Amino acid sequence: MTLLAAGCSGTPPSGPRPDPAPAVRLVAYAGCDALLDDLRRATVDRVGPDGLSDAPMLPADGTWALSKGGRLPAEAAGPQEHSATNAHEPGADEPDRVKTDGRRIVAVAAGRLRVIDPATRKIAHTLDLPGSGRFDRAELLLSGDRALVLTNRAPSYAGDAPPPGYTGRAMRLTLVDLAGPPKIIGTMDSDVQYLDARQSGSTVRVVVRSEPRIAFPGGTGREDAIEENRVEVWKAPLDAWLPAFTLGDGRAYRAPCDQVSRPSSYKGSSMLTVLTLDLGKGLGDPQPIAVTADGSTIYGNGKSLYVTGMPPELFRWSTKKRPEPHTDIYKFDLGGSGRPRYAASGSVKGFLLNQYAMSEHGGNLRLATTTDRDGAKSQSSVHVLAQRGARLDQVGRLDGLGKGERIHAVRFLGATAYVVTFRRTDPLYAVDLTDPRRPRRTGELKITGYSAYLHPAGGGRLLGVGQAAETSGRTTGLQVSLFDVSGAPRRIAAYTLPGATSQVEFDPHAFLYWPKSGLTVVPASRGDGMADAEALVLTVTGSSITRAGRIRQPGGVVRSLVVGDTLWTFSDDGARATGTAALDESAWLPYR
Repeated sequence: MTLLAAGCSGTPPSGPRPDPAPAVRLVAYAGCDALLDDLRRATVDRVGPDGLSDAPMLPADGTWALSKGGRLPAEAAGPQEHSATNAHEPGADEPDRVKTDGRRIVAVAAGRLRVIDPATRKIAHTLDLPGSGRFDRAELLLSGDRALVLTNRAPSYAGDAPPPGYTGRAMRLTLVDLAGPPKIIGTMDSDVQYLDARQSGSTVRVVVRSEPRIAFPGGTGREDAIEENRVEVWKAPLDAWLPAFTLGDGRAYRAPCDQVSRPSSYKGSSMLTVLTLDLGKGLGDPQPIAVTADGSTIYGNGKSLYVTGMPPELFRWSTKKRPEPHTDIYKFDLGGSGRPRYAASGSVKGFLLNQYAMSEHGGNLRLATTTDRDGAKSQSSVHVLAQRGARLDQVGRLDGLGKGERIHAVRFLGATAYVVTFRRTDPLYAVDLTDPRRPRRTGELKITGYSAYLHPAGGGRLLGVGQAAETSGRTTGLQVSLFDVSGAPRRIAAYTLPGATSQVEFDPHAFLYWPKSGLTVVPASRGDGMADAEALVLTVTGSSITRAGRIRQPGGVVRSLVVGDTLWTFSDDGARATGTAALDESAWLPYR
């Protein structure tokens, strides 16, 4: 049965301030004819002799096998106290390579899912994930006795030339039943790029990006190639743009035309689609809703989902003056468990670092951005947007942070924002957002080096992971800092590891902080990759950071978590269990 549902169905402070970003809103399509016409027109504008050009650069069934054994042993039936994925917001869990519920640990690596019993410190089950390769990016979410594996994979194709729209990436969702020996109970495939997902309860929202799938006959050096390619665009059907999401039983779904919108300021050729899945009910209709725009950064808190991106004209080479960088924001209301509702859109000057540069609080969206015209003139700002109907309007803004620098880390905690900028020194700014219409700077700490990730440590303290640096700005190695931000920001402790870096600097999921004991784990590497990364284990107290030890294992260390009194560390080669008290090794579990 095929279900291709694509048918019509602040008061500003005194003094000069930069102009606000151009307004943006979304326009819904009432029918498929208008949608197809806009998609064709937007794609024709991007066509070159080799096909599509000027694409934005983004900051990315079958059989199953299991090991011998049945259910987890009885002694593992009760969950132990455990850590969780280091997610931005408590109401929106984020996919990661390893998950635990305190009763079991589930890990994905090299095309396989493994279930570890933390009580016996043994691998209880191993499940092959068909269609997943060793180098595919896979991560998972847990809901009760079910795991959803989300994979960006590199699909193979037959013939000398790739199929139309081939990007070298595709998405596979695999739903696994963990109640007994793990088994695959559903799959969903699509030729899209998986961006990110958020989970609240058993409901998962998956955000994907897709490009038109059109076969272009033109070739390099042919003067008539562009015109021939444009003809193909005008001949292409709507299905060339609307991605299909196909279940293992052959059923397929597309976004209905009345669930597709476009920015009012331009017509896009690429597409962002939000899927909704209830893991308790299995993989069925993903209820897609789409925007004909580009995006790469996802932020969610369980109630709202924001997708942000930069408009395509910013990436087009032209003799004309380029517009100033600005970021478009699309908000979706997640009320209920069904299809999300498009709520509002807006725009801010500059570009975002990552999802931590956004935070919804008191009904307002706060963002921190950097404008980067020529480096020396760059500055950073904190914006406050309020929803007014279908618009996200700017109601407050603070400019002038880190002039000549760019943002390296942001953390919003309640009504306060902490922003790190860097060029030669690291100003840590504290911004009071109690009055969203009048953000004000309340503190500034200048030190050498910078923090690339900030984490709340309780008691008016903030942990920072980044790089130490000389006064010239040259970085010298990994630095973990403890800040007192109960008043004017001040650094009260630091630990440095010369010549090292950490994946925490660009991937907060690699960071572990266990408030109960102050146990802090930071993967550290002195090489070019993560294969040689060791787990640097620190103890953070009220005013100090001390080294407790380090953990090494084959394949390095990419993740860590706590279950009971055991620290677990993970690589693509296996898992290691270490006692948290004395860091005494308990067991090494190789993946085979």
